[in-house]
Amino acid sequence: MTRVERPFPALLQDFFHRRLIAQRGASAHTIASYRDTFTLLLGYAAERTGRTPSALTLSDLDAPMVLSFLDHLESERGNSARTRNLRLAAIRSFMRYASLREPTLLTVTQRVLAIPAKRFDRPVLGYLSRGEVTAIINAPDPSTWSGQRDAVLFAVLYNTGARVSEITRLRVDDVLLDRASAVLLHGKGRKERAVPLWRSTAAQLRRWLPRIDRSPDRPVFPNRTGQPLSRSGVEHQLRVACRKASERHPSLATRRISPHTLRHTTAMHLLQSGVDITVIALWLGHEDTATTHQYVEADLAMKEAALRRVADPAPEPLRFIATDRLLDFLEAL
Repeated sequence: MTRVERPFPALLQDFFHRRLIAQRGASAHTIASYRDTFTLLLGYAAERTGRTPSALTLSDLDAPMVLSFLDHLESERGNSARTRNLRLAAIRSFMRYASLREPTLLTVTQRVLAIPAKRFDRPVLGYLSRGEVTAIINAPDPSTWSGQRDAVLFAVLYNTGARVSEITRLRVDDVLLDRASAVLLHGKGRKERAVPLWRSTAAQLRRWLPRIDRSPDRPVFPNRTGQPLSRSGVEHQLRVACRKASERHPSLATRRISPHTLRHTTAMHLLQSGVDITVIALWLGHEDTATTHQYVEADLAMKEAALRRVADPAPEPLRFIATDRLLDFLEAL
């Protein structure tokens, strides 16, 4: 009896419902990322083949089509190699699932799985000085509601090294200010971690919380309508603060600073203060300490200190010996 191939739309729906949601329990961010990838891929393939996305087959999404799509992302959509690799990872995850559900299409799936991730240059991490961070935290106008919120927001970002997605998901119930001062962050892969707070950060939060809805599930950093501040909202407020802070620190005016820059800054300042690399990995929510080692690579001062511990191998300067008789006379005087 001949086995009937499962239609591609049904296979893709099974991948999202059965594999990602039911079996892996993928987060909403992962689901959204994979959804966006296939929305772009199916739109591109439909345009290339002249068929609607629902009429496509798995064979249409062969290696040449996927490679052409990845090139399209970089050349026409202006995506970086990092984004290209992110899209490829989603496609490969689906192809691994499809290879198990449809063994007759192994030729198609294996060729797509053989597409390598693209290598790219990794720039040295940028981070701020302590004076620059202080200037940014103090930049918002304390006489306004939004200014008070932004000052606390930047202070918590710097204190915790939180990702912007973690800070926008922070709820009132996640702030612990009774016996111990800490915040509970909900990180990648649904991993939670508690990060302690400095006394100054805890004091700022105590002054801020009475100014918002203190129901346990409400956001700590809401917008004017009471909804969680968005990623773009945090980025905008940080740009505004950086422009004002650049009046005292002109170096800020020429730098591209994002919420992730504050995360890098937290890690670097912990490292420079002598905190062990494994503790920093726990602080930032890194699953692998190899990720945290990039901060060691970026700290030139630590490299210079290590170099000073090693003897300079340069030979001692030699004394010049004259060979002319007149110079010999003068040297002997």
